[in-house]
Amino acid sequence: MKNSRLVIFTIALIALTVIVKLICAPVLGLSGFSPIIAIALFAGMSIHNKKYAFIMPLAALIVSDVIIEILYRVDLFTFSGFYKGQLVNYSLLMLSVLIGWAVKGKSYLSMGFGAFAASTIFFLLSNFSVWYASTMYAKDFNGLMLCYELALPFYRNELISTAIFLPLIIAGYNYILKANTKLVLE
Repeated sequence: MKNSRLVIFTIALIALTVIVKLICAPVLGLSGFSPIIAIALFAGMSIHNKKYAFIMPLAALIVSDVIIEILYRVDLFTFSGFYKGQLVNYSLLMLSVLIGWAVKGKSYLSMGFGAFAASTIFFLLSNFSVWYASTMYAKDFNGLMLCYELALPFYRNELISTAIFLPLIIAGYNYILKANTKLVLE
């Protein structure tokens, strides 16, 4: 019973990711606003089977990228769902699952710190990889700082979205667990 609830909840999180990316990604001021870091943190904090903890956020990310790619190919979305460096970002997302493991069962303060740390680490490492692989930036400290500076709006949106979505995801999951428990007992 618990596994079926987890599958349904995972499908709901995938749908949430797709909807938010479809709405926010094309709007420059909303780029980076996504539930994906919150999903990865939640998976690390909540899913006991470590393999499934990695599958949940990857599934949400891959499915949303595939849908965006399909929409792009039929001229219904402004950019491709697949891009250079995508596998690096997928790998970096897994660090958020590990951070979720580290804050699991701790205080709300440590969960907040985990959300900040996951977003910050993702921002620093993903933009470092952009700087490293790009020809847009000088390959020196100033070029790296420019890359980070230009990505600050994305970072802000990532922090805000993680702060919003993580508590909502946790509350939604707890509600589903309690609602289903009551149904089983009645």
